[in-house]
Amino acid sequence: MQYGICNLSIIPVRIEPNDTTEMVTQLLFGEYFKVLEKRKKWSRIRNAFDNYEGWIDNKQYEEISEEIYSNIKKSPTNLSAELIDFVTDKNGVFSTVLIGSNLPFYQNKNLLINNTSFHYEGEIFDRLLPKDSLIEIAFKFLNSPYLWGGKSPFGIDCSGFTQMVYKLCGYKLLRDASQQATQGEVLSFIEESEPGDLAFFDNNEGEIIHVGIIMKDNYIIHAHGKVRIDMIDHSGIFNLDSQTHSHKLRVIKKII
Repeated sequence: MQYGICNLSIIPVRIEPNDTTEMVTQLLFGEYFKVLEKRKKWSRIRNAFDNYEGWIDNKQYEEISEEIYSNIKKSPTNLSAELIDFVTDKNGVFSTVLIGSNLPFYQNKNLLINNTSFHYEGEIFDRLLPKDSLIEIAFKFLNSPYLWGGKSPFGIDCSGFTQMVYKLCGYKLLRDASQQATQGEVLSFIEESEPGDLAFFDNNEGEIIHVGIIMKDNYIIHAHGKVRIDMIDHSGIFNLDSQTHSHKLRVIKKII
């Protein structure tokens, strides 16, 4: 088995080994993974955080040893808390990092990617935050444009948004909305929900296709065109701009 780590700010993970195919998710700086299959130009990887699989360009990651992979997995998690910041190597060369980037072996404002040491001055997330922090963190992504497979303030999809918000607060969600819907405890009514609970929505075939984070007073924050705030009722999401229901409610889940 081979292993790797993302040493760029953000890279696409694709459904097939081709630049023109669908981007299914992204890797942020410091995210590490197993290499399941390596070809001349592409590698099929499994992300350590959520076990999500896809293809990445061989030029866009750095190989690491099994020992380093294991040591990162065992070490405390430190994530960048700034919407956008940078790390610098010993030569003063900048690398951009986005919110939620992993900072391996972080100590005294220094971190390590393979054998390269970097310095990071920004704020970090390094502990489990209370449930009421979820909405506060979600607001950091407000008005981020929708991007299928995206995980950053510069482009994010509905499940990438919920996953990143929970991740920054110290909790683990799976990657896709349909996968996240298998987690947590089912709530029977909206009235039972609390801010931070997840609402899932399906299509006419009954497939879970959307997810958002419930707020107080029957509001929901979700990624639809952009990360936005709308109303939620027993039918689903009521879009405040179009004054119509945009998504059909399927289930509400309490994750924490």
